[in-house]
Amino acid sequence: MALPRLSPAEAQRLAQAGARLIDIRGRDEFARVRAPGAENRPLDELDTVEDDGPVVFLCRSGMRTSGNAAKLAACCQGEAYILDGGLNAWQAAGLPVEQDRGAPLELLRQVQIAAGSLVLIGVVLGFVWSPVLFGLSAFVGAGLVMAGASGWCGLAHLLAIMPWNRHAA
Repeated sequence: MALPRLSPAEAQRLAQAGARLIDIRGRDEFARVRAPGAENRPLDELDTVEDDGPVVFLCRSGMRTSGNAAKLAACCQGEAYILDGGLNAWQAAGLPVEQDRGAPLELLRQVQIAAGSLVLIGVVLGFVWSPVLFGLSAFVGAGLVMAGASGWCGLAHLLAIMPWNRHAA
């Protein structure tokens, strides 16, 4: 079932009239930036939404809400909508957001930065010092393939327990 899409301005008007904004992003993403008054209900934990009125679902770009529209519709008994373009569109429309710049970067971005850095270091050291160090890049690449195939990422688990991420968890 497809949920109707709302522009950011329409979603804000509906929220001001009492609609609930439900952000389905992960807690780490939500902690960093969010629409004022939005509730965080991560998609993997969402089962039912008690709705006393309309509900507007949002994510970062609109891709997660669009791709999971049937699940989101099944969670609600009443009126439900999707914010077209997600939080990115909300911000592009000049609508206010709550930010916590002290919150750590989203875990996925941390994994991308760490993996990319390790690959780059392995390549540079392989050329400069010893070709054996190209193995570091191969090891990281194999880890990324395993993470994609299995859904389990050792680097993400390692980063999640780092001191800067502990308060976000």
